[in-house]
Amino acid sequence: MTKVSYVHFKFLPLSVRVLFSMVLLVFGLGYCMAMVQVWESHAGKDGNPMLSAKDLMISYSGNPEGTRLETALRGPMADMLDAENKQKIFAWLHAKAPQDQFDSTIGPILQEHCVACHNPSANPNLPNLTNFDGVSKVAAADTGMTIATLVRVSHIHLFSITFIFFITGYIFTHSYIRPAWFKCVVLATPFLSLIVDVAAWYLTKLWTGFAWAVIIGGALYGICFTIMWFTSMYQMWLYKPSQDLIDAQGRLPSVSA
Repeated sequence: MTKVSYVHFKFLPLSVRVLFSMVLLVFGLGYCMAMVQVWESHAGKDGNPMLSAKDLMISYSGNPEGTRLETALRGPMADMLDAENKQKIFAWLHAKAPQDQFDSTIGPILQEHCVACHNPSANPNLPNLTNFDGVSKVAAADTGMTIATLVRVSHIHLFSITFIFFITGYIFTHSYIRPAWFKCVVLATPFLSLIVDVAAWYLTKLWTGFAWAVIIGGALYGICFTIMWFTSMYQMWLYKPSQDLIDAQGRLPSVSA
C-alpha cells in the first residue's frame, strides 16, 4: 500500500484552510514588522541612512572609529537632536569627553533632549544619561554587542524563528510543487540560514567580513518565507488542481512529495 505524504490544500476542510490563512496573515504582518525593526535598530550607524553591511559590522563588532554615544547619534538616535547639538557632543567625545565640558555644555543638552527616556526610573534598560558617570559608559569605545547580550538575543531568535518556520513550513507541505527537491530545499534552507545568521553575529567580532553572512542568511530565509507564504495562499484559494491531483483526491504518495 502506497504511503500518503500529504493532502493538497484544495482537499482540506474549509475550516483548516481558514486557520492556515489566518496564521499566514499574522506571520506575514509580523515579518514585515521585523524588517522595520531591523532597519530601525541597525540602519544609519555608519552615518549613511541606508542599511549596509557596515551598519551590521558596527552593531555586532563595534565601531573602532567612534564611541557608543556617537554611533547612536549617527544611527537610530539621529533624529533626537538637531545638527548643532550633535556636533557639540561629537566634538566633546573627540576631545576625550572631559568632565568640565560635560557640566557646562553636554549635560544641559542631554537633560533637555534625552533624560526623559534615558534615566533609571523611566527605563532601566536604557543607558543612564542623567550624570557624568552614566554618560562616560557610552562615551567609551564602541565594542558592539556584548557576548552576554548576543547569547540572550540568540536563544530568543533561534527558538522563535524555528517555530515560525516550522508552522509556515508545515502549511507549505500541503502545496503541489514540482520538482519535489525544490520544495525540500525551500523547507530546509531557512533553518540552515538561521544557524549561519546567528553564528555570524559572534564571528563578526573576529572578522567584520562575516557581517555579509548575516545579510545573506537573513536574505535567504526571507526569500524562502516569501515563497512559502505566497505559494500556500495562492494554492489554498486560487489554484486549480491538476488532473493527477483530482484523480488522487488530493493525496499524493511520499515518493512524489
